[in-house]
Amino acid sequence: MANGVLGLGSGQASALNSELIEKLKTAERVSTVAPIETKITKITTEKETFSTINTKVKELLDAIKPFDLFVSGGVTAFEQKSATTSGDSVTFDAADVKALKKGFTSVSVSQLAQKDVYQSNSVTNTVKEAVINKGTLTIKVNGITENFDTANMTYGQLADAINSKSKMAASVEQVGTNSFRLVIKSEESGLDNKLEITGDASDDLGYTTNGTAVNSTNHILEAKNMMAKVDGLEYNVSTNNITVDGLKITANKIDSNGSSSSINIVEDNTQIESQMNNFLTKYNELVKLVETEVQDADSVLGDKSSARNIINQIKDKIFGSYGTSNNKSVFNFGIELDKFGSLSLNSEKFNKAVQEDLSGLKDLFVGTAEKKGLGTSLKETIDSMSFSGGVLSVYESGMEKREQVLNEEKEKAEKALNSKYEQLALQFSAYGTIINQMESSFSGLKLLIEQSVSG
Repeated sequence: MANGVLGLGSGQASALNSELIEKLKTAERVSTVAPIETKITKITTEKETFSTINTKVKELLDAIKPFDLFVSGGVTAFEQKSATTSGDSVTFDAADVKALKKGFTSVSVSQLAQKDVYQSNSVTNTVKEAVINKGTLTIKVNGITENFDTANMTYGQLADAINSKSKMAASVEQVGTNSFRLVIKSEESGLDNKLEITGDASDDLGYTTNGTAVNSTNHILEAKNMMAKVDGLEYNVSTNNITVDGLKITANKIDSNGSSSSINIVEDNTQIESQMNNFLTKYNELVKLVETEVQDADSVLGDKSSARNIINQIKDKIFGSYGTSNNKSVFNFGIELDKFGSLSLNSEKFNKAVQEDLSGLKDLFVGTAEKKGLGTSLKETIDSMSFSGGVLSVYESGMEKREQVLNEEKEKAEKALNSKYEQLALQFSAYGTIINQMESSFSGLKLLIEQSVSG
């Protein structure tokens, strides 16, 4: 005779426990939730691959910028200049390299521009802090006259009053242990900014000897213009800076014994080849990366057509026709295409074009505002890829949307699975109670049967 109820055996209700439910749940999760998790993991990997592609696109963008008509700074690869200098009386600079004219420039400085500077007589701290009360101090500079009544002013207050006016400046300087002077300066250098200090207070303060005559002892720096010759042309100006043909020249010291400083500006085409090679290298790297992913059956890319579109847009610009007559292409200037689709540079042919047809090369790559060249067009195309609606922007937003949908599907599947097995756990608990009750009743019946048999 079988033990237990319906052949279950004694105590079989314990088999309907949480461990069994968890095994059933885990088995079903493999077919419901796990496939969604696999897709989410694939998108994470796809994001990494897309990021690599995006980086390569940006590297190509940086590589084409020297050939863009609207390059930052306004100087393309075909307008670079280099300079050699000699002498140290001046320094040379250029805000706009494009505006610089080629050639040799010689500069000789015979006088530096300087400010007009006066100092007062030396006073103690006690005098400095007391009211001056010496009448009016008049200062005239560049046609402007200012009057300062010293009746209610200390040295510091007079300095503040002077500083509130244009084209003049003042400060109280400690020049000894208990020695102070009120220094008055023109704000700018040059004869046009020469100071004229007069008035009753000027004599008492030590700027003049009789209210009008300059006290040469306290006139510590005299206003002067900068005097120089640039390629023989004489300059007499109020500052130490002049700009000639786009070249900023700053005088630092006076030339002596007939010496001078010079600069020689020449076109610099030495970087064009390396910049072009860099562009071709970045193009080849991007094409190889994308085509490998597109052709790989196991690629994680979820939108291979968009990836192809990236390359197609770039190729469309590179292999197009340019120039005012649409008769120029990269193949006219030493760029070659091999059987694998990679671009390379024929240095001999390219450098010959640099030397003999630089304008044609510039026309091909840079172009004009009316007829944009390859570099200008390609830069705009790559820029637009990241704009809203551009291929890179659309691809990225597409990945994010797919990931969001999958996460929502996973969450729903998890909830459904949990709900199902929570309900099953309740049912198993009820079944266990029924079985235990049946086993309890059966044990009593079994005892009666055994007693009957033994009797």
